[in-house]
Amino acid sequence: MSMNRIVCLILLLFVIEGTLIPWFIPDGFGDRIIPHFVFVIVLFSALYGSRHQALLLGAGFGLLQDIVYYGHLLGAHFFIMGLIGYFTGMLLERKRVTIMMALTVVGFACILYDTTLFFIYKVFRISNVDYAWALLNHILPSLFLQLAFALLCYVPVRRMFESRVASSSEKDEE
Repeated sequence: MSMNRIVCLILLLFVIEGTLIPWFIPDGFGDRIIPHFVFVIVLFSALYGSRHQALLLGAGFGLLQDIVYYGHLLGAHFFIMGLIGYFTGMLLERKRVTIMMALTVVGFACILYDTTLFFIYKVFRISNVDYAWALLNHILPSLFLQLAFALLCYVPVRRMFESRVASSSEKDEE
């Protein structure tokens, strides 16, 4: 699959996570659960694609999230999404990634992503709550949504990125 289709898929997920998903979240959790579907696809890109691809996708769509959703502090999502995507790809570059390993990496990366954002917002005094409260009320409920999404789209996304890697290696051989 070409990079254009991957970008179109992530752009579609970006629109879905901002428009449709808030309608499906129950009323009591509407302000507590924040979907990060784009970040999950960036992590899959790091696991099954390349770290440079994950860096570019994470930085590009992180900047888009900064501009569209979080205009009060530009650059936080840009920096964190690109950096976590790059380091995930670097750590697991030569390893064969199973479904359990992929879900574990997505879980830890989502906790790291939300925790880093929390502390950046805390430093710039955008947030004034304690970390324990944010962990129980925002980070962990959002984590379950990200893990459910990662489990749901694991097989199609893995095949998409692995076919992209296989087609690029065939072009190199020619």
